[in-house]
Amino acid sequence: MRNLLPFISSHPGGRSALTCRFRCGDACFKETPNTSDNEYAGDIIAGAVSRRSMMRAAAVVTVATAAGTAALTGPSAPQAEAVALAGHGHQPGHPRKPAPSGARGLRFSPVAPNKDDKVTVPDGYAQNVVIRWGEPILRGAPAFHPDKQTAKAQAGQFGYNNDFLSLLPLRGERGRQVMVANHEYTDEILMFRGYDPANPTREQVEIAWAAHGLSVVVVQEENRTGKLGPVNRHPLNRRLTATSEFRMTGPAAGSTLLRTSADRSGRKVLGTLNNCAGGTTPWGTTLHGEENFNQYFANGTTDMHKRYGIGTSATERKWERFDRRFDLAKEPNEANRFGWVVELDPYDPDSTPRKRTALGRFKHEAAQPRLTSDGRPVVYMGDDEKFDYLYKFVSSKRMKKGNSRAAREHNLTLLDEGTLYVAKLSGDSPVTEIDGSGKLPEDGEFDGSGVWIPLATGTTSHVPGMTADEVYVYTRLAGDKVGATKMDRPEDVEPSPRTGRVYVALTNNSDRGKAGKPGADEANPRNSNKHGQILELAENWDDPTSDGFAWRLFLVAGDPDDPATYFAGFPKESVSPISCPDNVAFDAHGNLWISTDGNALGSHDGLFGVATHGDRRGELKQFLTVPAGAETCGPVIQDRRVLVAVQHPGEIDGASVEKPASVWPDGPGKIVRPSVVAVWRKDGRDIGV
Repeated sequence: MRNLLPFISSHPGGRSALTCRFRCGDACFKETPNTSDNEYAGDIIAGAVSRRSMMRAAAVVTVATAAGTAALTGPSAPQAEAVALAGHGHQPGHPRKPAPSGARGLRFSPVAPNKDDKVTVPDGYAQNVVIRWGEPILRGAPAFHPDKQTAKAQAGQFGYNNDFLSLLPLRGERGRQVMVANHEYTDEILMFRGYDPANPTREQVEIAWAAHGLSVVVVQEENRTGKLGPVNRHPLNRRLTATSEFRMTGPAAGSTLLRTSADRSGRKVLGTLNNCAGGTTPWGTTLHGEENFNQYFANGTTDMHKRYGIGTSATERKWERFDRRFDLAKEPNEANRFGWVVELDPYDPDSTPRKRTALGRFKHEAAQPRLTSDGRPVVYMGDDEKFDYLYKFVSSKRMKKGNSRAAREHNLTLLDEGTLYVAKLSGDSPVTEIDGSGKLPEDGEFDGSGVWIPLATGTTSHVPGMTADEVYVYTRLAGDKVGATKMDRPEDVEPSPRTGRVYVALTNNSDRGKAGKPGADEANPRNSNKHGQILELAENWDDPTSDGFAWRLFLVAGDPDDPATYFAGFPKESVSPISCPDNVAFDAHGNLWISTDGNALGSHDGLFGVATHGDRRGELKQFLTVPAGAETCGPVIQDRRVLVAVQHPGEIDGASVEKPASVWPDGPGKIVRPSVVAVWRKDGRDIGV
């Protein structure tokens, strides 16, 4: 047996202090915003063990094991005990013997954990850098020069720290697709030579404003390879920044909570900030989650500012010196205009993106819709903060098919009307079996049931003591009041197109079990959780509008040699080590692909594929690793191509423009640049088959 891989960072996961400083404003080193005394799952379990069969009876989803799809049948209570979230030929507590061949879509030689300053891919695969920070995409934008940056130039160039990616079809232009990218945050120390954090210049601040936001850029594939490159100055290319115009829509638009001295309507916002992951809708738009927006606002004055992690003093970037809207002592409502899901129509370069208030305000990691049987979108969302919550939104409108103008205009209203819910989970094992070590309970799985608690529908609040506007703008407080389950940083949440099951990436939580903080529970079973887990959720009756669900932990991440890890029952000697799951995506075979953020195992972050069904369920393989200091973001898995966003390469403590900690992507003597990378098979065949 090999030795356990070392944990080498004092920061959450394996992040550097520099990343914590610029990406989330050192959120993990500040007081946890959720200080509510609502029940957490450990309390629920202790009071519910005597009702164990009743809770299991609530989990009414069975699985057709041959097809890997949910069957719409409701068993009796004894039957539910045996079949809830079961299937795939796996009996809890008994590792399966895998079939002779690997899971389809994952038939590649796994990349070994490493600390190489490059993107490492499997044997037989090739790669190229699709686009780098600063490359011109709009007409008139100059070529990038690290020592001649201007705000005007950056507003026409690809933004900084690419995160979420989406590739959409482009009709009538062979070999071309529309790529949409988030630009989460800026690291001025790695952007500007001689940067003085105490005294940023106006030009540096305005460049940073222009480097945030979104990029839309058409990409062209090269014949006979998977190589992609940007089509500069294409009519659809677009940049949206921290000063672009956005619209507030939905039930809270126009609320007094959203009005400022510059916008007395409460409907017009300048900018989008800290866009992390997102989603692609069935009607051809993209969704973008505003995550750690709190760090951009200075001088928080209220308890609600505190609940959202906003500090009471100056900010790291000092933007409040150059625009009063970032000073909450002067504009206390400005922060309320961030923390939303943004919807963008990438096919209309003249459209105004919309912030969807019906989906609630919190640190949105992502938002990925699925459709009900009658065509209504359901969006699953995580609030990326320690001890915060899992949400879903069920639209009251049906999607119209087709690309007519009427259909598109109708579909652009789908996320403005519906019901917002928060999740409350219950485990089905005695609390004495959940000891914080990650040891499996006697039934062989971490599992249980849950309910979706309604928060608001349109202008109607379901939370006592809160108006509907307050529920949407102060969604965290609404979750506190109804007793939602405190989770280990719920990040990306994706429903499987194959089975309808929902997968929740819970990245880590080093505060779990500390004095005065919630201890381990069945959904979050490890104290001082460095490595995270992935939760699998099945809606009752496979109906995404259901108010109940069954759940179990699909993966408990870490070194496979650690007894406190679990890979859906697959033999652990046959999987790759994984730490800190973040963004997730699916391929055409139903495999879940996982990118990591802050690997706490001493090697670089990477992209992994794992089978979710069949005899090889739980088989996890590492597909690539990223360079020194980087995080793997925005995976897009196509039949013959994989795209990843390599975010914050070289972001290592002590690094600067003058003293780079990485030479990626352009080699020694060049500035380190966040970039998008495409990977494909050299023989031109599909990925992993």
